[in-house]
Amino acid sequence: MLKIKRIYDDYDDEDGYRILVDRLWPRGMSKEKARLDEWAKEISPSDDLRKEFHHVPDKFDEFVKKYELELKSNPKSEEFIKLIEEKLTKGNVTLLFGAKDVKMNNAVVLKDLLDKKLK
Repeated sequence: MLKIKRIYDDYDDEDGYRILVDRLWPRGMSKEKARLDEWAKEISPSDDLRKEFHHVPDKFDEFVKKYELELKSNPKSEEFIKLIEEKLTKGNVTLLFGAKDVKMNNAVVLKDLLDKKLK
């Protein structure tokens, strides 16, 4: 199962393969506590897009469109999709993010796109 979760939430064995999908390392989080299997910063929104969105709810729809365009043109996207597909054959995969808003962030957009691609 593909899931998303705040990196600040407690680790759970059910998380499976844990991937941080933010460009910046989460403030105050140690590498030990994060318990990451991978940091996929190359798949995260560009610095410009991240700064433009700045987690303002009214800008989320525009952020989604622009991030999806970035993902379509990102040469790392196909490789990332294959990695997720492979890891899902072995167990759960959890996309981790640092944003406070659990409904409007890049991990939500990425999971939605992956769900569509992996059906």
